Amino acid sequence: MFSENLRMDDLDRIDLRILDALQRDGRITNLKLAETVGLSPTAVLARVQRLTREGYILGYEARLNPAKLGAGLLVFVEVLLDRTTPNVFEQFKAAVQASPQVLECHMVAGGFDYLVKTRVADMADYRRFAGDVLWQLPGVRETRTYAVMEEVKHTHRLPLF
Repeated sequence: MFSENLRMDDLDRIDLRILDALQRDGRITNLKLAETVGLSPTAVLARVQRLTREGYILGYEARLNPAKLGAGLLVFVEVLLDRTTPNVFEQFKAAVQASPQVLECHMVAGGFDYLVKTRVADMADYRRFAGDVLWQLPGVRETRTYAVMEEVKHTHRLPLF
């Protein structure tokens, strides 16, 4: 388990270089990573293990091409709940977490309660998602849909320097 109170101040420049290199290529070999940051492979491995243990590295995954996998349409949905009580929030969160079609869901401050991200094949597929999943979520009173016409920038990389 890791502490949520860790900060970037706890990292030195080599830690930051390791994290940056891993963000760019999660499949980099330990040997190449060691060459990149100027440490021995043993020292780099120990640092990567520490960064993982302390929660700076959450895991590794492959980036897939959504268009090739029948999910080329990116959609964001504002969700307004009918009531903002703790039990409605909990029911909504549990239902969202159980829905594989929902890629991301964020509780937000402002004119609505949640921002949902999903990917579907096309508008007909989105309509099915909306009827079968989205509008069935507990407490949903209103939704506003935003279909993405062009992804101008898409990254998960955090600025470290």
